[in-house]
Amino acid sequence: MSNVNSCHSQSAITYSQFLMSDSLTKVLGIWSLAWTLPVQVSKTVMYNSRSSRNVAVIGAGAAGLVAARELRREGHKVVVYERGQKVGGTWIYDPNVESDPLGLEPFRVIVHSSLYDSLRTNLPREVMGFRDYPFVAKEGRDRDPRRFPGHWEVLLFLEDFARDFEIMELVRFETEVLHVGMEEGKWIVRSRKRAGADRDDLLIDSDEVYDGVVVCNGHYTEPFIAEIPGIDSWPGKQMHSHNYRVPDPFRDQVVVLIGSSSSGADISRDIARVAKEVHISGRSIANETIGKQPGYENIWLHSMIKSAHGDGTVVFQDGSSVLPDVVLHCTGYKYHFPFLDTHDIVTVDDNRVGPLYKHVFPPLLAPWLSFIGLPRVLPFPMFEFQSKWVAGVLSGRIVLPSPQEMMEDVENFYSKLEAAGWPKRYTHKMADYRFEYNDWLATECGCSVSEEWRKQMFDATRRNKQARPETYRDVWKDQNLFSQANEDFLQYK
Repeated sequence: MSNVNSCHSQSAITYSQFLMSDSLTKVLGIWSLAWTLPVQVSKTVMYNSRSSRNVAVIGAGAAGLVAARELRREGHKVVVYERGQKVGGTWIYDPNVESDPLGLEPFRVIVHSSLYDSLRTNLPREVMGFRDYPFVAKEGRDRDPRRFPGHWEVLLFLEDFARDFEIMELVRFETEVLHVGMEEGKWIVRSRKRAGADRDDLLIDSDEVYDGVVVCNGHYTEPFIAEIPGIDSWPGKQMHSHNYRVPDPFRDQVVVLIGSSSSGADISRDIARVAKEVHISGRSIANETIGKQPGYENIWLHSMIKSAHGDGTVVFQDGSSVLPDVVLHCTGYKYHFPFLDTHDIVTVDDNRVGPLYKHVFPPLLAPWLSFIGLPRVLPFPMFEFQSKWVAGVLSGRIVLPSPQEMMEDVENFYSKLEAAGWPKRYTHKMADYRFEYNDWLATECGCSVSEEWRKQMFDATRRNKQARPETYRDVWKDQNLFSQANEDFLQYK
């Protein structure tokens, strides 16, 4: 069995390489009943107009929920597999942490939540919502009306969405997907369901057949750990932010925090309330900002870590050193699909999932396999546009280029990244073209592009965050955009 997993030694194959490989024989044999792969083709692959497919969706987080809605809207029959007991995915807060604080032990009991208790959104709710289901403030005892609400408000929003669009009836809760593979022209999904809350020892396995599979399993569970020379002999404690919940365990300790992302910045300030010292090391930290931070008595910025030593010392590239109790990795996550078997047609190479056409379709398995939510920008609107695209392609309403043309597009994209010096692990980052991507998807689906107020509000928030990193969530100057957004939302009441 060849699972899609992190395999840094294996690069994605080109289209021409694929045609010469054993994988071609596998695909041609597997798909012979449903679809013959065009080996030399320049024509567009056509499908019957408005076909209804049986589709499995893996995961009931934000991506899985909107994928289920759009698939059903398009006329498909949908089953959503969810290993947890409720919808919401990464937005379900769990105070429990894993037994391995670094999250590396393969047989650890996995805790899927990466939320910390104090987390608030780093985007205003107006930008976050779905197009026809905006994320507006609601009254209620447990609701958070702030523009940048706490994580529980996002979960309530997703629960409202699932209830209002009757998605709950499509979800199989407490059902873990064990294996997804191709057989005789169809996808076979093998799952395991726990039989009753009071019967923990009774598990039921089943295999079911689908025309298509949409992968929405999220990417905040498998930690990425920074490589530090000498760390194996360093005597202190290491952990990943995946297992961070509250600052209390760091009271009176010296902490080295690696990473300067939004979560890293939030967690560093959270910990600084109780820690003796917090030393932040990041690749993006400018030399002129290195040193003790104005306005803080116990936060320092540093360059990257150079080495760790057996006497407990951690040395930075700028020559400074500290003697920390803890090294906290706020270094992001790896894409991880342990259940998915594509005969190495899709791989994860240095955190590049590929080859994927527009981050969604593997050219040689399209449209029957797709991924929602790999890029990590403007998530909910992007999930919606990707889902509309996938649903329309599966029904035949939207037509994809040929596999060869899609593969050539992917290879051109990779070539541009390489020419720009962009590492493979940043393939799915879209800092410079997030709205262009969403607007391309919208155009493919026949939808209107992103609203101008949404684009301007995102930029205003980014600038405000840079100017007021401490208070940008509560002090802003885009009231005119706020008013435009809420006026726009009136049409959806």
